[in-house]
Amino acid sequence: MDKKTVTVKLVRSPIGTRSDHRATVLGLGLKKINQTRVLEDTPAVRGMITKVQYLVQIV
Repeated sequence: MDKKTVTVKLVRSPIGTRSDHRATVLGLGLKKINQTRVLEDTPAVRGMITKVQYLVQIV
């Protein structure tokens, strides 16, 4: 059984954003601009992506 994954890329700096949005970006494992992470596609991860959708891009 294959687990579905989603690739997330940080495209904008979280500097100047709300502190909970910065924490969400770190929770996704993104620290630098243009950094990508392959994450398991779960409702929790989808919710985090939706919360900071103006900072990240799904590749």
